[in-house]
Amino acid sequence: MNWKITLSREAVKFLTGSRVKESIVVDKVTLAIRKLRGEDVNIDIKKLKGDWEGFYRIRYGKVRILLDFEFEEYRVHIERIDWRGGAYK
Repeated sequence: MNWKITLSREAVKFLTGSRVKESIVVDKVTLAIRKLRGEDVNIDIKKLKGDWEGFYRIRYGKVRILLDFEFEEYRVHIERIDWRGGAYK
């Protein structure tokens, strides 16, 4: 099944203003989908709590990707991409 990946305006703004490439983010999200399906892949993903409950975090170096999975519709929405210190604010 093909998953649809959408990005918020804030995530697009970060990608245009930084050296992080969109293709790398898509690759990390693809690995996260494989991990959540039960495959043994090397990715640092964590389910968040508190204000970000229901979201997942992918750690890629000093960059954090905060995203929401809609498993029934096979969609992923990337809410925020930011550096480690500003991602959760």
